[in-house]
Amino acid sequence: MTAEHSIYILLTNTGTLFTKVIQSYTRAPYNHASISFNRELSELYSFGRKHPNNPLNGGFVKEDIQTGTYSKYPNTTCVIYELQVTDREVEKMKRVLQIFIRSRQKYMYNLLGVIGITLKEPVEFSNSYFCSQFVAEILQRSGIKLWNKLPALVTPDDFRQSDRLKLVYEGKLSDYKPGA
Repeated sequence: MTAEHSIYILLTNTGTLFTKVIQSYTRAPYNHASISFNRELSELYSFGRKHPNNPLNGGFVKEDIQTGTYSKYPNTTCVIYELQVTDREVEKMKRVLQIFIRSRQKYMYNLLGVIGITLKEPVEFSNSYFCSQFVAEILQRSGIKLWNKLPALVTPDDFRQSDRLKLVYEGKLSDYKPGA
């Protein structure tokens, strides 16, 4: 494989009640996953809160590390990983992503899927994803297989355990400087 580009996986912990509940079960330091096509994280996508003040209204979102949900939680901790990919893989990922962008209104947050992970049973509905399932789905549909499991069973901690991902940054998200 000729690695010509990088994509970035951002794992975060905002410290909200929802993330604390998840963390009490997983014992993992990060419980939200997003994918970006640049180191500045300006093209950042995931499944999460559509509106920062409403944790119950979730779905496909374009995230912004300066505004939105992250601005409400300035002590958000994170880890950022780089994945080397080919031109063709980036092209495929962006095509898959365009499907989500074009139909963003019909996608919902897969809360039952999060419960399914605790039971080690995939719970899948069409047009319904949770954050790490979405990121794993983008990768898998682009021919990138980091694990031997269905996207509906991938957790944010699985990204931390992958030997194909290179650590770029760990600390407070508000302190992240892409060029540093």
